[in-house]
Amino acid sequence: MRNRGTMAEKSVKLTGPSDKKSGTTKKRQLKKTETVRQRAERSTNAAPRKRRVSKAVRSVGRPLRVVIKAIAKLLSPFGFLLIPFKTRPARFIGRLLASVLLFRFFRDAWSELRQVQWPTARETVRLSMAVFVFSLLFGAMVAIVDFGLDKLFKKVFID
Repeated sequence: MRNRGTMAEKSVKLTGPSDKKSGTTKKRQLKKTETVRQRAERSTNAAPRKRRVSKAVRSVGRPLRVVIKAIAKLLSPFGFLLIPFKTRPARFIGRLLASVLLFRFFRDAWSELRQVQWPTARETVRLSMAVFVFSLLFGAMVAIVDFGLDKLFKKVFID
């Protein structure tokens, strides 16, 4: 049996109109296909992509940042009052309050929402129409079965 070699080793001879004049032949190397494992390793080694955030979302946060910076400037002379809250018992109480008030839950929920790939307007309309049509069909089916059972029971029990 002949050894056929790998995909990278196979070559195809191409001759075109310009090749016939010069008398040369070109060899084209076929590209080796990438396995799923290689693709996964490449994606884990690659730098994470920078997320694109729409201008509207960015513009919503700007006024809030300005207000927070202004408040921080006004309160900066009173920073010495925060020293007791940086001690170990105060941090423990703060962590306890944070766990009771579910700060971590809301932070994690917000980060999950930011990772969601939201549908486009077209997909939203298409999916909404599918739900509407399915609801109509299912409602019609239930109405037909209800009507049929109503007639059947009236005929069996009343007549």
